[in-house]
Amino acid sequence: MDRAPHPRPIRLRRRFARLISAFATIALGATGLAALGGGTATAAAANLAQNPGFESGLSGWTCSAASGTTVASPVHGGSAALKATPAGSDNARCAQTVAVKPNSSYTLSAWVQGSYVYLGASGTGTTDVSTWTPSATGWQQLSTSFTTGAGTTSVTVYTHGWYGQPAYYADDISLTGPGGDPGDPVPGAPSGLKAGAVTSSSVDLSWSPVTGATGYNVYRDGSKVQSVGGTSTTVTGLAPSTSYQFQVTATNAAGESPRSAAVTATTSAGGDGGGGTVPKHAVTGYWQNFNNGAAVQKLRDVQDQYDIIAVAFADATGTPGAVDFTLDPAVGYGSEQQFKDDIKAKQAAGKSVVISIGGQNGTVSINDSASANNFANSVYALMREYGFNGVDIDLENGLNATYMTQALRSLSAKAGSGLVITMAPQTIDMQSTSNAYFQTALNIKDILTVVNMQYYNSGSMLGCDGKVYSQGSVDFLTALACIQLEGGLSPSQVGLGLPASTRGAGSGYVSPTVVNNALDCLARGTNCGSFKPSRTYPGLRGAMTWSTNWDATAGNAWSNAVGPKVHGLP
Repeated sequence: MDRAPHPRPIRLRRRFARLISAFATIALGATGLAALGGGTATAAAANLAQNPGFESGLSGWTCSAASGTTVASPVHGGSAALKATPAGSDNARCAQTVAVKPNSSYTLSAWVQGSYVYLGASGTGTTDVSTWTPSATGWQQLSTSFTTGAGTTSVTVYTHGWYGQPAYYADDISLTGPGGDPGDPVPGAPSGLKAGAVTSSSVDLSWSPVTGATGYNVYRDGSKVQSVGGTSTTVTGLAPSTSYQFQVTATNAAGESPRSAAVTATTSAGGDGGGGTVPKHAVTGYWQNFNNGAAVQKLRDVQDQYDIIAVAFADATGTPGAVDFTLDPAVGYGSEQQFKDDIKAKQAAGKSVVISIGGQNGTVSINDSASANNFANSVYALMREYGFNGVDIDLENGLNATYMTQALRSLSAKAGSGLVITMAPQTIDMQSTSNAYFQTALNIKDILTVVNMQYYNSGSMLGCDGKVYSQGSVDFLTALACIQLEGGLSPSQVGLGLPASTRGAGSGYVSPTVVNNALDCLARGTNCGSFKPSRTYPGLRGAMTWSTNWDATAGNAWSNAVGPKVHGLP
């Protein structure tokens, strides 16, 4: 699929090659002269961080995905240090919330060791800050500073590593500046946590209120997934027929409580509203997570004719085969939670939302068992985090059938029967069953939802009758679809992929009328061109377009015409 022609925002994880010019050195025990020049040394500034040297284990700190522990060596000072290990899509973030004063200046520092180690503060009320080192073979001090906003009474300080990197170490973390007002003490752990209604992708939770708490954090299998103000919530983005463990903490300006007792809940099987059930005849549309001149949309704005929405695109990480996803600010969401809520709303309306891997500029490579496992683990993590129903494979730079098959089967084993798998190969990829894309589709035929081949940007190709057809005609669509239909795929696994407008692709656009004629020809044997299949395929799944954004730019002309045709197939 065509991405934006303009540069997209460069994300921090892609900046591995950037050089660090210098880091400010700040003495933890700095002394100064009395204001009147008397020469008397003042006391060292108080450290507001709790358990800064990890001598009390992880007390006061919360590490994502149980990634943190304490070690006796190496240490910078004292008897212990933090060791945190990134894994899969987790960057081993360890954090604590500290009470501060509004409109005040603070200095944050830490001693770290390892590759790609980060130190930062969030929730400052002004500009959140961070600093990092690409390589600290011995102990190296990182430091940064910030000023709190007018209403800021607490900040979160954190360290983290990076995807695919070894464990990092941190010690003697210091936050200096005016201490926050004493206020209330850190609240106690919540009690009465219980699970309520479950679906194939969500679990309702509730618990008893905690005195002095101003909010609550929800943890799933050890990782924080939500922050809420009340004593109930719905955790979404879960896989069908899967058990999860949940815990809750209470928070206020003084910090975060210990975690509650755990409760376990098991999601139901697929097919109950959020499980990714795809209708017999479906329209697929790609939603652009970037702005390339097409109409900018939120998911809630996607036309109702679309049954499968492919979020384009996930991004490669530094770990072979692994992917991640970051909302582009250009699409206008105020928070990730709004995006997740839109996914849930589409699912409640009977739609499936999948994460697309690849695109024109995609660089995900799966060429061995390790990268296949990384792919499955990272995609499954995104499904659980965002609520995606499955995955779309749109790798336009080739794939390895053996290991892509392994990756998708591994993902299926994790996600269960509700998993939606779509594919968007180029025409050249489906000319023969010996091609890797075609092999992969046949290898996973029992779990494959639909192949929406791209009938554009391809020039002339062979049809199933051995004749050459040029793109832009009914014959091009029907004669090439025939190869898939007679090559082993079920009609329900075949869809026609076309651009929504002339601006959606470099070449190959056809009017919605041509698309509808091809659908009629394949499903009913009517409105064919010079090529007419030897039989009909009434179970044909439907059609796909790049993209919902280009469709909206053209007044939804494509979906308004093709959608009813697809949904009216026999």
